[in-house]
Amino acid sequence: MTGRGGLRAADEPGSTAPLAPGRPVVVRAPGKVNLALQVSPLGADGYHRVLSVFQAVSLVEEVEASPADGLSLTVTGPQADAVPADETNIAWRAAVLVAERAGVDPDVHLHLRKGVPVAGGMAGGSADGAAALVACDALWGAGLSRDELHELAGELGSDVPFALLGHTAVGTGRGHLVTPAMTRGEFCWAFGLRIDGMSTAGVYSTFDDLQRAGTLADSFDEEPSTAMMHALRAGDAHALGACLRNDLEPAALEMAPGLGETMEVARSAGALGVVVSGSGPTVAALARSRQHALAIAAAMTAADVVDDVATAVGNVPGARVVSQPA
Repeated sequence: MTGRGGLRAADEPGSTAPLAPGRPVVVRAPGKVNLALQVSPLGADGYHRVLSVFQAVSLVEEVEASPADGLSLTVTGPQADAVPADETNIAWRAAVLVAERAGVDPDVHLHLRKGVPVAGGMAGGSADGAAALVACDALWGAGLSRDELHELAGELGSDVPFALLGHTAVGTGRGHLVTPAMTRGEFCWAFGLRIDGMSTAGVYSTFDDLQRAGTLADSFDEEPSTAMMHALRAGDAHALGACLRNDLEPAALEMAPGLGETMEVARSAGALGVVVSGSGPTVAALARSRQHALAIAAAMTAADVVDDVATAVGNVPGARVVSQPA
């Protein structure tokens, strides 16, 4: 990664510092916003092809892995009560995968500190999975390679490999095959949040219904737009705002029409671009600066079109060890 203001792409997951196996490890992983989410019609195999341009943002999840007898998990933070604390949790499944690959028992207590909206289309669960992979690898001294971590991430879910890489990347396949994108500078975001999440499966089902009804045309592209990639390389927020795209947005608006009002408020506040993040319901507004992001967030709050707001900067690192107690 180059110095401040230079071009940079996703770097390696994990920490460059040597770690002492067996001591508690804290790993931080970012949520994301989809700068572009391009979705094909449902294929004969029952799947959609997806091309996504992800950007990691400074709303983060923390996973602390501590030595324990057996596997257990606890969760704190906003909407923690909506997060399962059993074997269905993606971080739990990540620990099991690392233990199997390392040939050890999955003896670990995982504590998740939520900082990314739950079921908000910002991949908070995927960030938990990525953080747990890195944390358990470090805790047990497994020494898994970059390729092994990414292989396990792909088994966990389509957004998990990106949460390992961070920064900005293009995802293909189910979104799990990620290629770093060269990006300059930082991008400032305001997010309009809703307590009630949206089912990704439900949004895709509505997307399929709209296409079958002929109200949503097939506009799937195999590549991200040249204009978007140029905007990222130039660090041009104005140009990037004009390129934001989410093929699932009409389906999300069909299921939650109030999102349209949130988007209009953000546009009226001068947002450079506004898009539903992922499958929603989070509305992401690209701002000119950090101060402008605060102003957009304040406008959404004043208009009473959101349950909460957050601001963040984009193009931050992926899953990283941030502390290991002495």
